[in-house]
Amino acid sequence: MKITTFLTFVGDQCGKAEEAINFYTSVFPNSEIKSVVKYSEGEPGGTPELIKFGVFTLNGTEYMVSESNYNHAWSFTPGVSLFVACDSENEIDTLFERLSSNGGQIMVPLDNYDSGDYGFGKKFGWCEDKYGISWQLNLSE
Repeated sequence: MKITTFLTFVGDQCGKAEEAINFYTSVFPNSEIKSVVKYSEGEPGGTPELIKFGVFTLNGTEYMVSESNYNHAWSFTPGVSLFVACDSENEIDTLFERLSSNGGQIMVPLDNYDSGDYGFGKKFGWCEDKYGISWQLNLSE
């Protein structure tokens, strides 16, 4: 059995999936776009410029992506986020800055938590990127 995170870009984010996966694979090391299949002309759910199904990796972890131009009553929510365990202070600072900038938002400021306020580690922050995906970044040591 294999479980993979699947990101569906709808509403205001529909049409931004390819830009997003190009951005994510540029931010994280050991990352690549493995495949992208676009909708055919007249195919329900999308148009030829939209991703019907795609696969990419971030630091070796596989993700799936799709877009739909149907009028969905949902989109991304901060209730589900990608949790990144960082190896160094430089790494957490750089990733947090890149993910939260250019239209993103900071939900929990990146800060040191030696007192254990969050119980995750020495430094923690939570942000949403410009595509609406939520990221929790943690430095445990």
